[in-house]
Amino acid sequence: MHKYEDLITIFNQCFEKEYNTQLIKGGDEPIYLPADETRPYHAIYFARGFFASALHECSHWLIAGEKRRLQVDFGYWYEPDGRTAEQQALFQSVEVKPQAIEWILSTAAGFPFRLSIDNLNGEETDSTAFKTAVYEQVKSYCEKGLSPRASSLRAALCQFYGTSVALTMDDFNLEEL
Repeated sequence: MHKYEDLITIFNQCFEKEYNTQLIKGGDEPIYLPADETRPYHAIYFARGFFASALHECSHWLIAGEKRRLQVDFGYWYEPDGRTAEQQALFQSVEVKPQAIEWILSTAAGFPFRLSIDNLNGEETDSTAFKTAVYEQVKSYCEKGLSPRASSLRAALCQFYGTSVALTMDDFNLEEL
């Protein structure tokens, strides 16, 4: 059983002291808020206690550089569900790396990964290129390695869930996306 409380504990143990960042169960919409005068720590709020949402929001944080982590939602553009085909293409182009990291973290946690198109009410688009791009990004991470923060969280997840610490393409299949 995957409990979001476990993921909160694992993330916070990895990053709360060094990066002053906490993973927190949020409401309907996820959001990243840098520390300010009312909250002395950076907060990653994930949606409604969903384990997958927590992994996804962690992935965005793991990719964001130091300057991005000082901006609300890392300063990224976001258009909600209902995007046009052009908006969806832009959305998918910026989601390749986070979703690749999410897939890697999901595998480390022994949790099923589902690619997120996140546009149920928008124009229908072909997701084949997006799936392939996410798969190729995972392949690149397997070959070149993860960032130190991503590697740290992945290792902690592997230890907690008893999964293989070896990051190889044997654990990832394009056909499963």
